[in-house]
Amino acid sequence: MLKCAASLVGLATHSRATSGAPKENVIVTVLGPIRPTDAGVALVHEHVLVDFIGADKVSPKRYDAEEVFRTVLPHLQAVRKLGCRTFFDCTPAYLGRDPQLLRRLSQASDLYIVTNTGYYGAVQGKYLPKHAYEESAKQLAQRWLREWENGIGETGIRPGFIKIGVDAGPLTEVNRKLVEAAARTHLASGLTIAAHTGDGVAAWQEIQLLQKLGVHPSAFIWVHAQNEKDEAWHYRAADAGAWVEFDGVRPETVERHVQLVLQMRQRGHLGRVLLSHDAGWYEVGRPGGGKFRPYDTMFTTMIPALRQAGLAPKEIDQLLISNPAEALQVRVRSARP
Repeated sequence: MLKCAASLVGLATHSRATSGAPKENVIVTVLGPIRPTDAGVALVHEHVLVDFIGADKVSPKRYDAEEVFRTVLPHLQAVRKLGCRTFFDCTPAYLGRDPQLLRRLSQASDLYIVTNTGYYGAVQGKYLPKHAYEESAKQLAQRWLREWENGIGETGIRPGFIKIGVDAGPLTEVNRKLVEAAARTHLASGLTIAAHTGDGVAAWQEIQLLQKLGVHPSAFIWVHAQNEKDEAWHYRAADAGAWVEFDGVRPETVERHVQLVLQMRQRGHLGRVLLSHDAGWYEVGRPGGGKFRPYDTMFTTMIPALRQAGLAPKEIDQLLISNPAEALQVRVRSARP
């Protein structure tokens, strides 16, 4: 039986991740696959490390991994004590993704940590490698599937979801290609597609394109949906079956985030909502990594606010346990019969 997130009681220490790599109905962490029912309370969109230098200059040589480890570990340990069990790191390739660092942090913090494959095409392609423009969607998907099948680089660490990024709609040619590559990767792997998305227009175009390519919207997470002020787009995406992620939770946004949750609940869409902070992160190039934003607001402020707003413990569990487990487990979601 799943433990109640609203109680803020820490979950039991996990057993060793199962060996092997089942193709479906698992969540793939940097230490290996686990059962979705073992994922517990999940933060579905966070960051450990980010480097905004650009795809042509990004490199692990630009930072001291030991310093990053020492800086980030206490924040992960703190949120583990608050009841978090699984942590999805959404930093993609060419923006500072470091699976070996994540593996060390997972082992030291007793958190399940999940990394990703895919490319980030937002910010006018600043974080896209040159080959993303030159190669076809099929070729990009083949790159991402190699990481899924063989591990990232020489690490042996497999991604647990696909992270892409697009600007506000209408989708550009390269952003459409990233969506197509993600669709191909999903249909071959079952990895969920989490898409940084500029606005509701772009989100709806992504959903439509995925459906055209044979992917059901339930394989798609609209990241940063809270930035779209016209809530009608949220309801439309949820009606289609997509996941609507209200991240960016911080003390000053809790009231708005609670209202977004209540509005989705009123329309019967609580089962399509995901919540997280989009917090952290050690920023390469800034002294000491810059100002680090902790991952604790969900537990110290957001959950109490949801409870005060009238959500039952089982509804809070749905938001932080059941929905993430359903959204991010490996399973092909086809739009075709």
